[in-house]
Amino acid sequence: MTSAAATVSEPRPGPHEGHAVSYPRFLLRVLWLATDGSPRFYAWMTVLTAIALVGLHAWAVQVRDGMGVTGMTDHVSWGLYIANFTFGVGLAAGAVMMVIPAYLFHDRDMHDVVIVGELLAIAAITVCILFVMADLGRPDRFWHMLPGIGRFHWPMSLLTWDVLVLNGYLLLNLHICGYLLYMRFLGRKPDPRWYVPFVFLSIGWAISVHTVTAFLYCGLGGRPFWNTALLAPRFLASAFVSGPAFLIVALRLIESQGGFAVGPGPRRTLHGILRVAILVNLLMVGSEAFTAFYTGGGHAATAQYLFFGLHGHTALVAWTWTAVAFGVVAAVALLWPGTAAHPWRLDAACALAFVGVWIEKGMGLIVPGFVPSTLHEVVEYAPTLVEWQISAGVWAFGLLVFTAAVKVALPVLRDEPAGGERADASATPVASGTAG
Repeated sequence: MTSAAATVSEPRPGPHEGHAVSYPRFLLRVLWLATDGSPRFYAWMTVLTAIALVGLHAWAVQVRDGMGVTGMTDHVSWGLYIANFTFGVGLAAGAVMMVIPAYLFHDRDMHDVVIVGELLAIAAITVCILFVMADLGRPDRFWHMLPGIGRFHWPMSLLTWDVLVLNGYLLLNLHICGYLLYMRFLGRKPDPRWYVPFVFLSIGWAISVHTVTAFLYCGLGGRPFWNTALLAPRFLASAFVSGPAFLIVALRLIESQGGFAVGPGPRRTLHGILRVAILVNLLMVGSEAFTAFYTGGGHAATAQYLFFGLHGHTALVAWTWTAVAFGVVAAVALLWPGTAAHPWRLDAACALAFVGVWIEKGMGLIVPGFVPSTLHEVVEYAPTLVEWQISAGVWAFGLLVFTAAVKVALPVLRDEPAGGERADASATPVASGTAG
C-alpha cells in the first residue's frame, strides 16, 4: 500500500509545466490520496457511506411524499434540520477561531491546529448547506436564492446575508487549504501574501457567520424567546466550546492512527480556551433563565415549557436538563486538576460539552421559539424517523468530507519534503488511514 507521503506529490511537475497542466494532475493526486488507505480507513469510510446512503434514501422519500413525513407543522416550521444547521454554523466558526492564538499571538505550535480547523470548517459548512437543502420543501426551487438568477432580496433579508456569509466562508477556507496543498504539490514554499491575509479575513468572517445567524433569529419580533441582545454573544461563546472540543478529540484520533504529533502546547491552548468558554456559555444560559423566570415577560411561557413543561406538555424538558447536566459535568471535569494529563478523561469531558451545546443550540433553542405559538397554543414537535435518518446521513457525509480532507493534508501537517521522503529515514512509514 502506497504511503500518504508518497502519493501527495509524485510524480512532481516539470520545471516549465504550466498551471493548466499541473493543476489537473494535482486534483487527480488529491483524489487518489483521499481514497487510498489502510483496511481500517476503508472500514470507517464504508460505515459513513452506508449511513449517508440511508439518509439520501430518506431524503428521497421526503421529496416524494412532501414535508408531511416530518414532525414539523404550520405551528413549528423549523425542527431538527434547522437545529443542526444552527449548531453546524457554530462548529465551523469555532474551528477557525483557533486562528486567533496562532497568528495574533504568534503561537507557531498552533499552526497545524489552524489547518485542521480550516478543514473542519469546510466540512461543517458543507453540513450546514445540506441541512438547509433538507429543510426546503421544494429543493428544485433552490435557484430562487441564487444572485443574478433568482430574486435575491439583499440587503433587506437576513436570509440573503446568511447565504452570502456561509458561501463566502466556504470559499475562504477552500482557498487557504487548497493553496497550501497545491504549493506542496509543486514543491514550492507558500507565499504568505496568498494565504495569510485570507487567514486573518477568516477570523472576522467566522464571527460574522455566527453573528448573522444569531441576528436571523433575534430579529424576528414575533418570536419573543429569541428577542434578546445576548443571543449573538451566546452563539459565539458556544462556538468556542464546540470547536475546540471537537478538535481535541479529532487531533487525538489522528495521532493514534499514525497521523502527526501535535505536541502538548496546542493541547494546553485548546484546553484553556475550552475551560473559559464553557463557563461563559453556562453563565449566559443562566442569565437567560434568570431573566425569564424572575422578571416574566413575553418569553416566560417558553422558558417554563423548556425547563419544566407547560400545561402538561413536557417534550423538551428531558432534552433541556440533559444539556444542563452535560455542560455542568463537562465544566467540572475540565476545571478539575490533572484532567489534561488523562487523555480519556479529557476526551469524555469534550464529548459531554459537545453534545450539551448541540442540544442547547438545537432542540433547546430553535424548537421552543415556536412553543407556545403566536396564537398562544402549545403544539409540540418531535422529529420523525425520516428526520433522524436524514440528519444522520448529513453528519455522516460531513465526517466523510472531514476525514478525506485531513488525509490529503497530512503531508502538509507533517511538513514532509515535496518528493515524499521522510525526514527520518529510519522512521516507520506513516499509515495512510486517519480518523476512524
